[in-house]
Amino acid sequence: MPHSVPTESDRAQDPLAFLAGGGEATRLILSRDWNGHVLGPPEGWPVELKAAISLVLNSPESMILSWGPELSFFFNETYFPLLGPRLPWAMGERFDVVWADGWAQAKPIIDAAFAGERQRFVDLPWKLDTDRGARDTWWTFSYSRVLDASGAIAGLFIFTNETTDRVLSDTALRESEAQFRAFAEAVPNHVWAARPDGYLYWFNQRVSAYSGQPMEALVGATQWGAMVHDEDRDGAAEAWAEALRTGRTYETEFRVRRADGQYRWFLVRAEPVHGADGAILRWVGTNTDIHERRRQAAELERLTVRLEEQVRERTADRNALWQLTPDLILRCGFDGTINATNPAWADVLGWHEHELLGTQLFDLVHPDDRERTREGARQLSQGEGHARFDNRFRRKDGTYRWISWSTHPSEGVINAIGRDVTIERERAEALAQAEEALRQSQKMEAVGQLTGGLAHDFNNLLAGISGSLELMGRRLAQGQGVEAERYLAGAQGATRRAAALTHRLLAFSRRQTLDPKATGVGELVAGLEELVRRTVGPAIALTIEQPADLWPVLVDPNQLENALLNLCINARDAMPDGGALGIKAFNERLDAKGARERDLPAGDYVSLCVSDTGLGMTAEVLERAMEPFFTTKPIGVGTGLGLSMIYGFVRQSGGQVRIQSTLGEGTSVCLHLPRHHGEADTTEGNQPAQAIPPATQGQTVLVVDDEALVRMLIVEVLEDLGFAALEAEDAPSALVQLRGQGRIDLLVSDVGLPNGMNGRQLAEAARELRPGLKVLFVTGYAENAVLNAEHLGRDTQVVTKPFVLDDLARRISHLVSGE
Repeated sequence: MPHSVPTESDRAQDPLAFLAGGGEATRLILSRDWNGHVLGPPEGWPVELKAAISLVLNSPESMILSWGPELSFFFNETYFPLLGPRLPWAMGERFDVVWADGWAQAKPIIDAAFAGERQRFVDLPWKLDTDRGARDTWWTFSYSRVLDASGAIAGLFIFTNETTDRVLSDTALRESEAQFRAFAEAVPNHVWAARPDGYLYWFNQRVSAYSGQPMEALVGATQWGAMVHDEDRDGAAEAWAEALRTGRTYETEFRVRRADGQYRWFLVRAEPVHGADGAILRWVGTNTDIHERRRQAAELERLTVRLEEQVRERTADRNALWQLTPDLILRCGFDGTINATNPAWADVLGWHEHELLGTQLFDLVHPDDRERTREGARQLSQGEGHARFDNRFRRKDGTYRWISWSTHPSEGVINAIGRDVTIERERAEALAQAEEALRQSQKMEAVGQLTGGLAHDFNNLLAGISGSLELMGRRLAQGQGVEAERYLAGAQGATRRAAALTHRLLAFSRRQTLDPKATGVGELVAGLEELVRRTVGPAIALTIEQPADLWPVLVDPNQLENALLNLCINARDAMPDGGALGIKAFNERLDAKGARERDLPAGDYVSLCVSDTGLGMTAEVLERAMEPFFTTKPIGVGTGLGLSMIYGFVRQSGGQVRIQSTLGEGTSVCLHLPRHHGEADTTEGNQPAQAIPPATQGQTVLVVDDEALVRMLIVEVLEDLGFAALEAEDAPSALVQLRGQGRIDLLVSDVGLPNGMNGRQLAEAARELRPGLKVLFVTGYAENAVLNAEHLGRDTQVVTKPFVLDDLARRISHLVSGE
């Protein structure tokens, strides 16, 4: 309970009784050391000071006392929060020390108070350090003088209250109001405000601009209400009255007259703004122009009506199409459950709709087409768009018809239209068979021409061989050995020509045995230039373009010459009226992308291209250009084997052929050959034969060939060289000898052997029995037909039939000796 001011008797009894009731403020006074202070100890303070301090300590208001010329500073507990960090030491301290940060502002006010002026300040701003730190603060305070016994001013009572929160709140309210009005002026809507009773007291400028009325004319409800369309006014007023009564959101649509007299539709909406106590302070409303939206809505409604009419018309058309079309129409789930079919199903497949509804579509699909059909449905279920495919559907009588479907997924189902294409497919199949028969006929005709020409050539060669051998026999019988040698040379020449003929056949079949050498393409082209010029004739201009630093390639030079000459002849035939023929060779480095385009490994290549300005080829002809027997030349002129043989040779050499052609502009054929990392072979082909060293004693060769005559010839050669020879007619009999204990230094075997095991398989079995055994394959077939590249090496070689006996002898001798 509050303390009373001490009486004289109280003070006589206790000199510190005036401090009673001050609480923590009293403790601060008592705890201070007053020795040396201008006022001295509290017991001896003047009566007026004690009375003033007692009043301050017991006041419920925030109150301070400033005493004497030094303005000693006293305060009560209510004042504590205002001191902040000063609280522990401020009691009894000089005013200018306590409030040093505000002294410049406080001193004139204190001076005026001591001069006798009475002052009261409201919301005076101060920047002070308080218990909340340094900040801007606002204060309301007043000064009252304290007189001593002589009537002089001894001190000042200062009643003070901080009004910072209220000032900030009022400022925020004003700023909020200003922001609201700025926002209201910025938005493209009409904005207005009303009192809780509905009285309209403020509008933004857009309302004035729209209505043509000044702000003061719009205030209230009368003028505003007069601007609402007659047909909408009562409804708008009733809705507004209901919102005022209930405090709920006001929202309605009505037409408002514009300054030019036209009416536009507005969405009018207002929300109540509540105070802290929940009472409505005011209403804030907006008018949003929805005239265009209403017009669009009306137009949309009109279009909707029209669309519904069109839907009815289209539905009627669809129903007519559904009933009358000869095509199958189907609606089914992604799982194949049939939901609807049209009458055409009965006409085409014999099934009526009531027989199909709810059944499985896939059960009607031919077993060979069923999985493909299920996959198509699955893809459609995963969001893929249109799909077209053909499959066979079972008729009610058990037969099948080909149906060509066009499908589209929609809302969890498949919509499909199918057409019976059975007859078309049968016709197409019959046409394809006829075309295939025609192609086979053309091939057989070409084969007939080829074999007829080959038979003619072989008959000529055989006649030469047979006649030479017959005459040689006669002359030997007559003792004319010199004459026999001439016939022998003729037979050998015919034999070599026959071998060349078989090589051309193998080139066509891409199985010839090549004799690859490091070859300089530039030198080869230069050597053929004169022959090409004579071949193509004077009506065709020949140009050759090649750098001096062409890389060497590892190819059979004779085959490359044949290929180049063949391409030049083809180019000549494509230019019957003359033109330009170009031969170009160049180095080319293919990266991964370029190599992939040419179907080659990445790396270095030499490209040899032959280009002409002739007739060119269509896309269809270009696609088949390298097929065996395919030709565009008249019957009897070409066999269709030239490009095929070139392709076989280049592919066997590790390269690729690429043809580019434009109809009416010309053709370019490029041979891409792998670079050989070595020097080109410049040795002459006709070197004098070197002596063949004889075999050392005991060296033995096993000869395996099912042709007795060939076996006899090889054995004769071996015995001439001093080898011991063993013979076998097939692999099983050869293995018997290989399992024996006798010495065998070399296996000479035909590749194509009878009785279930070929020469390659025999060689593998032989090396299991005799590791490191050297092998020479003798074949009339290409080694890559049955031999892989890894089977050939230093200890494994191949020689092609027919062979020159000296060449065979030299190859055997070198293999056995390891040269």
